[in-house]
This record gives sequence, C-alpha cells and structure tokens, in this order.
Amino acid sequence: MERAEKREFVASLNEVFANTGVVVVAHYAGLSVAQMTALRSRVRDAGGTVKVAKNRLVKLALQGTDLDHMADLFKGPTVLVFSDDPVAAPKVAVEFAKANDKLVILGGALGRQNLNAEGVKALATLPSLDELRAKLVGMIQTPATRIAQVVNAPAGQLARVFGAYAKKDEAA
Repeated sequence: MERAEKREFVASLNEVFANTGVVVVAHYAGLSVAQMTALRSRVRDAGGTVKVAKNRLVKLALQGTDLDHMADLFKGPTVLVFSDDPVAAPKVAVEFAKANDKLVILGGALGRQNLNAEGVKALATLPSLDELRAKLVGMIQTPATRIAQVVNAPAGQLARVFGAYAKKDEAA
C-alpha cells in the first residue's frame, strides 16, 4: 500500500468506527482462505462486515473515536467484525468460533462500552433487532386479537341462536 492509500484506508476505517454499532476483534491465525470466505459471507448475510488490516493502521484509525480504548486488543493477526445491529456481528463471530477453534474472540466494543471475550459471547446470546421487533409486534397484536374476539363473540352467539331457530322452523 502506498502512503496515500494508507491515509484513505485509515480515514474510511475511522468513519466505520465512529458510525458502527458493535465491533468484535478476534485472532484468525490458521484459518484457511475457504474458512475466511465462509466467515465473510455469513457476516455479510447478517448485515455486517469483516476486515483484516494491519494493527498499526487500525490503531491510527481508532484515534479520535469512542473506541480508542480497544487499541490494546490489536496484537498479532487480528480480524475486525462489525455491524450496525449490536447483536449480528457478535452472534455470527461466536457461532463461527465454536465451529472453528482457530478463530479466537479477543473482545470488542458496543458503542463506548468495552467488551471482553465473555461480553461478546453474552451479547451473542441476545435476540437480534429483527427478532425483538417480531416479538414486539406479536405482543401488540395479541391484545388486539383478543379484543376483536371478545367483541365478536356475542354477535357470533346471536348468529348461532338465530341459525338454530331458523333450522327449527324449517324442520317444523
């Protein structure tokens, strides 16, 4: 990389750090290209991004952001997994780390909050934003359906009574 490319890369990474919801840092030594490609595609499907960068450049990009407390995590071959959804990146990274012991979760950050490896794993157990939204919509719809059933129940009973009288009159 030339000096101008490095400056551009640091600037783009700095913007990512300033605007992202969650960042997970992991060691990836020993992962094959196929495994790394699988990780990238899983994270992309979840709405996140995987970046491998020189630690020195990442530390430069961290300066001036709320995540500068993570600088001590960048030793050795590290990979960044980040997403706007605070659960998507940790969930995919932890699931992938369970299947591939060569991906070791070091820690990360959620907003200004520093996370150790256990914090990232705890975050991965939470439901995603989409799952929470679905549960919330379900909870909101349930009372409405019950109200509709209660309101319609007397009308339905009247209709059945009238139907029974009509059948009784037809039979007679």
